[in-house]
Amino acid sequence: MPRISAATMAEHHAERRRALLDAARTLLAETGEAPPVGLVASRAGLARTSVYQYFSSVDELLTAVVADVFPTWAAQVSERVARATTPGERVWAYVEANVDLFAGAEQAVALALARVVDPTVLRAPMREFHARLQVPLQEALSDLGDPEPAAVAEHVDSLIMQATRDLRADPGAAGHLREVVLARLRRLLGGYLGLPTATPVESVGG
Repeated sequence: MPRISAATMAEHHAERRRALLDAARTLLAETGEAPPVGLVASRAGLARTSVYQYFSSVDELLTAVVADVFPTWAAQVSERVARATTPGERVWAYVEANVDLFAGAEQAVALALARVVDPTVLRAPMREFHARLQVPLQEALSDLGDPEPAAVAEHVDSLIMQATRDLRADPGAAGHLREVVLARLRRLLGGYLGLPTATPVESVGG
């Protein structure tokens, strides 16, 4: 069991709450179902009754997970974009970061949340997530010289969603499909973004 300690009570409670959120998130990815309170507590290394000091129900816990994960995912994408240098590389970093979200373990969390959380709870965080991601993408497209960065950003997102359809349908195949998806997107966007020609990737079933 993880040892939780802190210098102050505020930090102690923050650590416990963090442990519960992380435990719930891990269990969502593992099972695809709403995790029982007792199992969340056990995974976090806490007594079952401790959960109720922070969340009154599983639904409240899941709502907190939603509020936690979307800003985290947005920050991951934004950080990848910020590390790139040229405008074209920044757009491509945005593409890669989004594909990696769909290809990684976080996709299992997203699928589970979509299944077990009330859609009304997801709606606002998803809108905020999309709005936050549009900022670095549109800035990169504007710096690239695109006359319609907002419109083109929507097209880039549409391409990502279409290209990652197989990843979202079959997370277990993500290891191979990720490279195929990125190769397709690079063929479509690489010339416009001024990226070096990539090594061809064998197609699925090829």
